[in-house]
Amino acid sequence: MLKILRRAADRRRQVDGDYAWLFHPYTGDELVVIDCETTGIDTRRAELVSLAAVKIRGDRILTSDSLDLRLSCPASLSGDSIRVHGLRGVDLVDGETVESALARFLDFIGNRPLVGWHLGFDLAILNRELRPRFGFELPNAGIDVAQTYARQLRRSHPELDVRPRFEQVAERLGVPVMGRHTALGDAVTTALMYLRLERGAMLAKRSS
Repeated sequence: MLKILRRAADRRRQVDGDYAWLFHPYTGDELVVIDCETTGIDTRRAELVSLAAVKIRGDRILTSDSLDLRLSCPASLSGDSIRVHGLRGVDLVDGETVESALARFLDFIGNRPLVGWHLGFDLAILNRELRPRFGFELPNAGIDVAQTYARQLRRSHPELDVRPRFEQVAERLGVPVMGRHTALGDAVTTALMYLRLERGAMLAKRSS
């Protein structure tokens, strides 16, 4: 309920603003798959390192129409996070500011529905950065591919304890992993998994 009230308040505040159109119902035929790489897994403290998005139209992933941004080096970048995403301070020297990257991200996604792997994590990071800079959180509809997979598997095999893991789900769906722990690679892989699930891919009899 709190989330609904906050979104309604954001919509009212933005009615004459530059981003009022984000709050309009989406009537097109595209989705946007997003992914963030961050300095950690605590959504209260983790900072953005890279951000990517790729569009889906029908059963096609529009890799030629994608967004792949590196941000300026955050203060909390550490060896532990570098070992995950591979982006060092030197790789982020020419990175964008958070505000500039978010502005480009908003223009790219528009009011299209968003798709992600554990989408709630990405949204928590993005919304924490968006609210103080733009005055609102993302109003877009969302689809979590990990939850979709788990739901479909439980429907077929209710006895299983489903804990989806990215690489294992990709393998079970026959999807290649495209540059794991790079924002664009994970976004494209997630897009492929989403399309497989939408086509009713046969799920393995064991959980991930």
